[in-house]
Amino acid sequence: MTETLRVAVIGAGRMGADHIQRLHKRINGAEVAAVVDVDLVRAQAAIEGIPGAVALSDAEEALNNGDVNAVLIATPGFLHEDILLKAIAKDIPILCEKPLTPDAESSWKIVQAEEKLGRKRIQVGFMRRFDAEYAALGDIIRNGGLGELLMLHHQHRNPTTPPGFTNEMLINDSVVHEFDAIRFFTGEEITSVQVRLGKATKNAPAGQHDPQHVLLETESGVLADVEIFVNAKYGYEVGTQASFEEGVVSIGGDKGPYTRTAGRWGGNVTPGFEERFGAAYDVEIQSWVDAAVRGEIGGPTAWDGYATAACCEAGVEAQKNGEKVAVKLNSKPALYS
Repeated sequence: MTETLRVAVIGAGRMGADHIQRLHKRINGAEVAAVVDVDLVRAQAAIEGIPGAVALSDAEEALNNGDVNAVLIATPGFLHEDILLKAIAKDIPILCEKPLTPDAESSWKIVQAEEKLGRKRIQVGFMRRFDAEYAALGDIIRNGGLGELLMLHHQHRNPTTPPGFTNEMLINDSVVHEFDAIRFFTGEEITSVQVRLGKATKNAPAGQHDPQHVLLETESGVLADVEIFVNAKYGYEVGTQASFEEGVVSIGGDKGPYTRTAGRWGGNVTPGFEERFGAAYDVEIQSWVDAAVRGEIGGPTAWDGYATAACCEAGVEAQKNGEKVAVKLNSKPALYS
């Protein structure tokens, strides 16, 4: 593998534009070679000030560009499958923003294609694994100093949702992160999902029930719950509390500075995911680049993307029937063991 990744970024929307600037300004060992967007004007705007980068409107054209030797996919999830299959055929490093694909069946096709290739080329963009607090809690769990992990309590709150954010998207676009976090913390697969719909906020748009309470269980019996509240108004806040045999550890929540003055006290809540997880994205992309130079991946695998897609399918079914729904997984290929 060449020492410098020449990356084609597919998708120049909110996430893609953020990654383009990250690669150009803060990541070592990588350069933006091409930006692809169906809106060519947006692609051209995204490469402004980046020497040598080209703007294109077709992903296949970028993959066939001899100057490109890696791809970062930041399009909407329904477009991922086709791009992933073509990138796998090129046998180049791939960073795919979540979801791997929108459903378990198509995600399994990606797993099978990578297994046929014979090596892991896809890293899935679950950036929370690279957050300093998430990593610290993971270390606490694995070193066993507080005994066995017994329960996980998650809060995932957004200030508001964009137009068209459906009830199912609370699971597929939001709780998907907690599905991966629970798998990361426990090192186990999630075996069941249940969703409870209680009192709804007046701020939820028509057709969306918000908030929701998601209940999960892992292979060893660790219980986890998620409060997903996507119209919380006050800001973007993600927190986790872990209960152990000999203690409790909390991460996330309010950010400093925490000030007391004039008879009042308080701190700040981040307005969006870019501010809360900006540093984690930097670490994630640098890990991908460094691993790609070694011919490896530096984070979550295609199997992780498939497993979370299966959890999402169970979650959406549980939304509809209120029952405890089993997560259905195919056998894990040896490539990911």
